[in-house]
Amino acid sequence: MKLSTSFVCQECGYDSPKFLGKCPECGEWNTLREFKNQKSKIQNKNQISKTTNPKTFSEISPRIGERLLTGFSEMDGVLGGGIVLGSVTLLAGDPGIGKSTLLLQSALKISQINKTEKVLYVSGEESEDQIKLRALRLSKALNHDNFLMLSVSNTDAIVEVIENIKPVFVIIDSIQTMESENLSGLSGSVGQVRYAALQFIKLAKSLNIPVVIVGHVTKEGMVAGPMVLSHMVDTVLFLEGEKNTGTRILRSLKNRFGPVDEVGVFTMQENGMGEVKNPEQIFLGENKNKAPGSVLVATLEGTRAFLVEIQALVVYSKLPMPRRVASGFDYKRLELLLAVLQKHCRIPVEQMDVFVNIAGGLKLSDPAADLGICLAVFSSFKNVILEKTVGAAEVGLLGELRSVSFLEKRIKQAKKLGFTKIITALDFKGLNDVLRSLENPK
Repeated sequence: MKLSTSFVCQECGYDSPKFLGKCPECGEWNTLREFKNQKSKIQNKNQISKTTNPKTFSEISPRIGERLLTGFSEMDGVLGGGIVLGSVTLLAGDPGIGKSTLLLQSALKISQINKTEKVLYVSGEESEDQIKLRALRLSKALNHDNFLMLSVSNTDAIVEVIENIKPVFVIIDSIQTMESENLSGLSGSVGQVRYAALQFIKLAKSLNIPVVIVGHVTKEGMVAGPMVLSHMVDTVLFLEGEKNTGTRILRSLKNRFGPVDEVGVFTMQENGMGEVKNPEQIFLGENKNKAPGSVLVATLEGTRAFLVEIQALVVYSKLPMPRRVASGFDYKRLELLLAVLQKHCRIPVEQMDVFVNIAGGLKLSDPAADLGICLAVFSSFKNVILEKTVGAAEVGLLGELRSVSFLEKRIKQAKKLGFTKIITALDFKGLNDVLRSLENPK
């Protein structure tokens, strides 16, 4: 065995043959740690030639359509119809957002669907007793004899267990807690994360077992650890949402076997994650008495169109610099839209405090929300109730309305829910024309 030593930055993964006080890649100080890599000399050239023989296109017979259903139709839709056998999926999200809960429920459902196969849940953060207590709260069925739990953080021991029992589905919670004695460094270091991910990927491909890895995120909202981790896996899912609301959005950031524009909507309940097949029931609000400042927007998440309520409150300010507060919407985009209202629509927002909220805890980045924000601010300022009104258009700096993608799908969804007054760029050229028609209806 030949030992080679390198120094790896714990922040960005920069590899250096010698120790450096400052990382030349990210500029951080004292982040390089020693990493020992063992290289074995294989003298059997016949063994190498057997494993490296290339195959022709006709010799390869891919397994088409072999997917494992998770028991959640929302999650299966994000994955493209289920988890592909032999694939490795990375699920990331903020602490306490519900990653472990979602995967534990999926594992219990898979064990119920495939009663003759074993499902393995490996946790480096919880004991078997804690996992069972959580499982009893999430699942009413108690006959989960094929559901196996393991509380180990040793990467090599986990690989050996998986090779012995050959389960149909494996969950690793989480990759940052895995460590091996073959490497130096604590769990969560770049070397340990790389090694553990590589071992689980090799295992998934050789045994054709789907593996889901839980990953932590940094304070910036990125996947913790080396960036190469996202490149190594087949699928990267991100679970997001506000902790003070029960809404959870599952997004696909990378998917080698399916689309990357699908989203799944869940709600965190007492008995675990619940699917939301009609998002309007949580995003439209429960206030039946219409009030000024409330406008609906036909937004698009992935390929799914649904309506979201936007609320605005405009009040006179005594401050030299009026406040602009946005919840669920980009603050800088709100300032831009207020400048358009002031310049082209003569609304004196420079003297007003403006508060904007997206109902249901959803974060909107859809350009179609521009018109909804402007209409909500106008409704609150003029004290006009915009009942049965839905907006879907992008607002430019010159006050013009621009069409958005999949407009027909948005209009169809609004009409399906009984809304008849739908304002788009097809009906009006500019934002000022829209506000005049609403202030002086014919």
